[in-house]
Amino acid sequence: QVQLVESGGGLVQSGGSLRLSCTASGSIFSINSMAWYRQAPGKRRELVAAVTSGNSTNYSDYVKGRFTISRDNTKNAVYLQMNNLKPEDTAVYYCNAEIATMTLYEDYYWGQGTQVTVSS
Repeated sequence: QVQLVESGGGLVQSGGSLRLSCTASGSIFSINSMAWYRQAPGKRRELVAAVTSGNSTNYSDYVKGRFTISRDNTKNAVYLQMNNLKPEDTAVYYCNAEIATMTLYEDYYWGQGTQVTVSS
């Protein structure tokens, strides 16, 4: 009843930029935290950046100063602006959100993932 759909991944050269988008839809009452995670082949999924409902943000040390997370509560959307991309940023990027449904059931939901590939 709740879906997260990501878009914006692709292939980019080192030093380039991409902007990821994620929109939540369905039986949504409210959204608390929203975040982006990533998982590279053979590695664990890791937090990239998160933003609270009050717009407080935190970032992984690996992306601090290069990536910016933002959200639009009117669209139930979260974005990740990625600048100065490096080959080590190559991964599948997942959107995550803490959502309360109309029945006031709260849970964390995941998107299907979008591939980001950075060539050297």
